[in-house]
Amino acid sequence: MRFRPSRGSSGLRCAQPRDDRGGSGRHMARVTRTLRTVEDLAAAGLIAPDARPALEAVAARYAVAITPGMAELIDPSDAADPIAAQFLPQAAELVATPLERADPIGDAAHSPVRGIVHRYPDRVLLKLTHTCAVYCRFCFRREMVGPEGHGNLTADELDAAIAYIAAHPDIWEVILTGGDPLVLSPRRLRAVMDRLAAIGHVKIVRFHTRIPVVDPEAVTDELAAALFAPGKTIWVALHANHPREMTPAARAACARLIQAGAAMVSQTVLLKGVNDDPETLGALMRAFVETRIKPYYLHQGDLAPGTGHLRTTVEEGQAVMRAMRGAFSGLCQPTYILDIPDGHGKVPIGPAYLEEGTVEDPSGRPRPYPPPTG
Repeated sequence: MRFRPSRGSSGLRCAQPRDDRGGSGRHMARVTRTLRTVEDLAAAGLIAPDARPALEAVAARYAVAITPGMAELIDPSDAADPIAAQFLPQAAELVATPLERADPIGDAAHSPVRGIVHRYPDRVLLKLTHTCAVYCRFCFRREMVGPEGHGNLTADELDAAIAYIAAHPDIWEVILTGGDPLVLSPRRLRAVMDRLAAIGHVKIVRFHTRIPVVDPEAVTDELAAALFAPGKTIWVALHANHPREMTPAARAACARLIQAGAAMVSQTVLLKGVNDDPETLGALMRAFVETRIKPYYLHQGDLAPGTGHLRTTVEEGQAVMRAMRGAFSGLCQPTYILDIPDGHGKVPIGPAYLEEGTVEDPSGRPRPYPPPTG
C-alpha cells in the first residue's frame, strides 16, 4: 500500500491509500525475517540486481536492517517510495560534505561515563544499546549503531551509568535511547527499571523507540509491563516519519503501551521526498493524535555523514510548518526543532509570525498588533 495525494472538497490534498503495486517488472517476495544484507534486499525484490555492487559498498559502512513489517510497506515499483527512502541503502550515502560530522549533535562532548549523555541539567540519556530493529538511512548516530557499532553496555558500564544518575540529584528524567531500548528483552528492561526505581530524585523515565511501528508484534503485554516501576511516570516517544507507518498493527502496539499506563509523544525527522509537504506531514500528525500520541518534535535533519540527499533546508521546513498552521488542528502541530551541531542543544526554529506592529494570520495576511484603538 502507498499513499497518493487527492483533493477533497476543502482543496487540501490528503493522503489516500491505494493497493496497486504498479508495473516496474520488479516484484517483492514475501519477507518473513529481517533483511540485513544487500543480497537479502535483492532476493526480496527490493533492489535491482545491477544496483548490488554500489550498495554493497554502502552496507559495508552503514548497517542495514529492514523488518518484515517495513519491507511489506515498500512499493518496489515506485522509485520515490517514502518507506524505501528511509530504509533501503542508497549510493548517495557515500557522498559526504564538509559540513557533515560523525557526531553531529555532540553526544561525546557531554558523555561523562559510557552510556550517559548529560547535556541538560535535569535529564540524561541512558544508552543501553546501540542496536536497532531497523537502521534508518538518515540516522544521526549512524557511526555508532549496528553490528560494528558501540554495542551494549557491559555490566560494569551499566553500574557506572546508574551510579552517575544516583549521584546527581538534579536529574529528574532519564531518557532510554540508543539504539532502540525496546530491542532488549523484558527481563533486561525490568532489571534496569528496578534500579532506576531505587533513585528517588528520578521521577520520569522516557523511552525513545521505533519498535511499535517497525516490529509491533514485539510490543507484548510482558514488554509493556517491564517499562514500569513504582514512583516513576513513564513516557514513550514514538519515532515515525510517514503516515503509512501507522498501520493497524502499529496503532494496536501503541494502544498496548497506553493501556499499560504510558503517556506517548511523537518524534519525526523532516525528510526530503518522504514528508516534506504539509499534506503528508499533516496526515502523519493526525494518525498520531488518533492513536492518542501527542505530536512533539519535528527534527531538522542532522548533519550526519552521507545524509544530504534526505535533508531539507530550514527554510523549506519553515514553509511546511507555516502551511500546517490553520490547516490542521492545534493538536497536530509539532515543534520544529534544530539540534545545534557540536552539542549546543535543541532550539525551536518554526516560522515567526509576530514582528513589531504586525502579526501574520494563518492565511498569511498581516494584521496590526496591538490592534488600533477607537
